[in-house]
Amino acid sequence: MKLEGKVAVVTGAGRGIGRATALALAREGCAVVLVSRSRPEIEAVAEEVTRLGRQALPLVADVAVEAEVAGMADRTLEHYGRVDILVNNAGVSIPFTDVVDLPLADWNRILQVNLTGAFLGARAVLPTMIRQRSGKIINIGSLSSFVGFAGNSAYGASKAGLMLFTRCLAAEVKRYGIDVNAVCPSGTDTRLLEEIGLKKGRTNLIRPEEIAAVILFLVTAEASVITGTAIEAYGLSNPLFAQAHPSKAGPLND
Repeated sequence: MKLEGKVAVVTGAGRGIGRATALALAREGCAVVLVSRSRPEIEAVAEEVTRLGRQALPLVADVAVEAEVAGMADRTLEHYGRVDILVNNAGVSIPFTDVVDLPLADWNRILQVNLTGAFLGARAVLPTMIRQRSGKIINIGSLSSFVGFAGNSAYGASKAGLMLFTRCLAAEVKRYGIDVNAVCPSGTDTRLLEEIGLKKGRTNLIRPEEIAAVILFLVTAEASVITGTAIEAYGLSNPLFAQAHPSKAGPLND
């Protein structure tokens, strides 16, 4: 197993990419700290991890709240004594909304979870990783990190900001043996995509397990030369295969 003895923290771990990532890490030997605002979801994933023969610690926390993120890090250290991997996966969005109609509360919440949440998570675990002189941080971006779509300003701004945060942080911490990268999926078969109205009728969606496999590679020793990089994991909705159309039907739909 490639990650035997490692401890991973995965936010947004109750479903979708977070759940798939937690299970992939567990299969390779990780103990997994599962973070979400939904206790039933992470407790269900914790049971799946346990059935794989690995330890799981489900923690309820809102990644946009500084005190809760600090508590998450403290509980992790109390339980395991180390942190080797952080996957900043928690994210929110809303149906496509033009700026003129976008409530400030929605703008703020999206930025707080998608961008500030990654900052808070990284800041909370970095002292431990620096002491260990090792660590892997993965931020989950999006096609929207690079491509603008009408009605997607808040989500796009959060994910674009996450890319530069990834690069700046990577430059800061490489001297401590810590790698920081981003994985940027396009349309993935998750409940979030359904909730914002971009799943119906799509035949080009990525499976969460496919994104988890990319994350798994980046946190292994084989990826030690990769840092400050964004992996564009677009699957069949890659702009190479179709003309992006910035309509409210969503990008790159079949």
